[in-house]
Amino acid sequence: MDISVIIVNWNTPDLTLQCLESLYANLPAASLETFVVDNASGDDSLERIRAAFPQVTLLANETNLGFGSANNVAMRQAQGKYLHLVNSDVILLPGALQTLFDFMESHPAVGASGSYYYNPDRSLQTSCYPFPTLAREAWRLFHLDRLKPYGVYDMEQWDVAVPRPVEVLQGASLFLRRAALDQVGLFDPDYFMYTEEVDLCYRLQKAGWQLFWVPESGVIHLGGQSTRQAAQKMFIELYRSKHIFFRKQYGKASAGLYRFVLRLSALARLAAAPLAAFQPEPRRSQSRAVAANYRKLLQVLHGF
Repeated sequence: MDISVIIVNWNTPDLTLQCLESLYANLPAASLETFVVDNASGDDSLERIRAAFPQVTLLANETNLGFGSANNVAMRQAQGKYLHLVNSDVILLPGALQTLFDFMESHPAVGASGSYYYNPDRSLQTSCYPFPTLAREAWRLFHLDRLKPYGVYDMEQWDVAVPRPVEVLQGASLFLRRAALDQVGLFDPDYFMYTEEVDLCYRLQKAGWQLFWVPESGVIHLGGQSTRQAAQKMFIELYRSKHIFFRKQYGKASAGLYRFVLRLSALARLAAAPLAAFQPEPRRSQSRAVAANYRKLLQVLHGF
């Protein structure tokens, strides 16, 4: 088996079915090993997926393990030379999977590759990043990337005909070499949601593997379809997971400084919160929701 495809589902059966349809439009089911890992959904996901795609191996977790650990469940069983991790809210465009496979076959030093992500309106969606540092996180948190990209890549300027080496590939369409995973290990289970792929990419590059963005592999990423079911919890989890990354990869001192940067940015957001009263709807409600998120972040930050 050359390719094992893994999709994690949590209460998104319609999206998972759509994703599977696009997958088998790329390559026939007989040429793929396909897993769907269900994170203890409270709906009829398992029944609907089993009925529509009996060729899929369904793995049902008793609890919600989060993104990385759920993928690990399938990755331990997968037999493929390559593992393609696909979010349930992704639609693979024609040739997306074959392009990643061909690229990895012809570039044996590459440990992971990723697709070009389109928004539903076919505009560019950011899908890769430089490694987070204290300076980059501060730049991003205070929205200075609007002045000059530093915390993010300026992907709008990239040549979409040429694969490009990057530091971090987002996990919505992540194509991994089994040999590289055997060397560095699977996702770190300490990350429940977010930053697990940052940590994996960091370990891959530290071990000498290259990572490439392959723009000829296109996917539509709807984005946030699972996480919006628990929006504030996921907001907190984003920064908790980044704090874990700083502590594990950069040390306790860097993690402490990162908490300081988070506290400053949260206080700045809350200081500007009263201005939301002068905004029209729906921006007013959105700004108030953001302020509530940062208020909660300040409350829990000491427990990171």
